[in-house]
Amino acid sequence: MTKTLNLALQGGGAHGAYTWGALDRLMDEEDIALDSITATSAGAMNAAMLVTGLARGGRQGAKDLLREFWTRVTEAAAGPRSPFAMFALPPDPTTLNAFYENSPAYKMSEWATRNFSPYQLNPMNLNPLRDLLADLVDFDVVCNSDDGPKLFVNATNVRRGRGRVFAGNEINTDVLLASACLPSIFQAVEIDGEDYWDGGYMGNPAIYPLIYGAECRDVLIVHINPIIREETPRTAAEIANRINELSFNASLMREMRAVTFVQRLLDDGIIPEGKWKRLRIHSVRDDDTMRAFGVATKSTPDWAVLTKLHQAGHASMDDWLATHKDKIGVTDSVDIQADFL
Repeated sequence: MTKTLNLALQGGGAHGAYTWGALDRLMDEEDIALDSITATSAGAMNAAMLVTGLARGGRQGAKDLLREFWTRVTEAAAGPRSPFAMFALPPDPTTLNAFYENSPAYKMSEWATRNFSPYQLNPMNLNPLRDLLADLVDFDVVCNSDDGPKLFVNATNVRRGRGRVFAGNEINTDVLLASACLPSIFQAVEIDGEDYWDGGYMGNPAIYPLIYGAECRDVLIVHINPIIREETPRTAAEIANRINELSFNASLMREMRAVTFVQRLLDDGIIPEGKWKRLRIHSVRDDDTMRAFGVATKSTPDWAVLTKLHQAGHASMDDWLATHKDKIGVTDSVDIQADFL
């Protein structure tokens, strides 16, 4: 019997390779179908590859296109390279993160982006992802697929200070770039006369499109940014990293509170079943691995880092399927109160 899921894919730069690994494993499940995907930043890139690949070559086509995307991201990226990419088994995340965090090239990049804007550093507004997305993504399929999952992409309106969810024919290369537009690195992306930054500030990812735009009630969130850290950050790098995590988790935490509130109203009979949708929330995450990585590796897509993240995402999805697959269509597989509130 086929089970149906919605996906909610977080953004987080190169750490989106964790989601690549999770999706790679999910595509092996022939009896799981996808209704809709809501995604932000790197999550939106993964989602666009997934939908395009499914349409072109089924599940194997999706796996192949995701791998091609991340391979070409590495090839197109500028920045420091670790000596670990040649190893079949990359070292542990802590070692990889330390290499980048202490790299002179990374420190120089951090200094530059703190003192100069992308309008000064990149006046021609060059972005290697633009050509890559135009080459790999079939927007006719992404926007109008009758058979594949519907896609919702979130970006942040700079002037109005609110999120905007793009869907259907609205989605194009500019929308994907806007969803991943970190303002310290890229110039704002103009769409319909408005400037947009990374969607993670207002929805990482936005859950509410699934309430109104999806038939399925099951939502599987693939987390990139760890929610909990046991120790208070002490060093400048640790503090900057935790601020990044808190910022890009804040919107999701707010939406989980809203979901819990609606669930409670339904449970207490205050609002009738059918008037509001009761979501079943599921979660794939590996906070131990993602805590070991830091903000430094989010902006440096070295193949050694991507490989380690892919392995972690693949293993996390495998564990979730083994433990919770039978809960799809039945009940939550996370304790929302404990995990989010």
